Amino acid sequence: MSLFSTAYFPCISYMARFLEDPSPVIEVFDTYHKQTYRNRCRVMTANGVESLSVPVVKVNGNHTMTKDVVVSYKEHWQQIHRRCLESAYKAAPYFDHYYDYLKPIFETRFEKLIELNDVALQAVLRMLKVKKEIVHTTDYVHKAENDFREAFSPKMIPDSSVFPKYYQVFSAKFPFEPDLSILDLLFNEGPEATSHFTCPDRQF
Repeated sequence: MSLFSTAYFPCISYMARFLEDPSPVIEVFDTYHKQTYRNRCRVMTANGVESLSVPVVKVNGNHTMTKDVVVSYKEHWQQIHRRCLESAYKAAPYFDHYYDYLKPIFETRFEKLIELNDVALQAVLRMLKVKKEIVHTTDYVHKAENDFREAFSPKMIPDSSVFPKYYQVFSAKFPFEPDLSILDLLFNEGPEATSHFTCPDRQF
């Protein structure tokens, strides 16, 4: 069994690991930590890389489990995220092809973060044309054969030399930015996105 944290439109390395594993499981009984991919993703915009963050409420303070984290609507984050993606990727080759998959996510009011992330992951799997069941833990798992729960973090600086390069909308303005949200790869590469998961020099 391979364990993953939940993630909001996961980064490319997360998706690569998730898809290659025959039975990935998402941990939901862990203590929720701030400033992780659990509630944010990184995208490339006209101003450079930006982080789209989902505001959340830890109902039990610092002891809140991921499964209990509630999405906050005090600010119009769905409108902000939608507009950011439209502005950043409207010129991307496959934006129009995939964007309809995302619209319901920005039009639905989700109570729990895990619900939002599951729907976002399901949308990504449909865009990738991959059938995979999303499975959660039923209790906290202390040890796993492959533990990726803390393997992916926005605090880590990815090594661009181990990530296959692909076209990015603002490549004339900014150098290639590796390991962004899977949405960046999908909007720019379309059906070729999965080829970046099997490249022999990939070392995620």
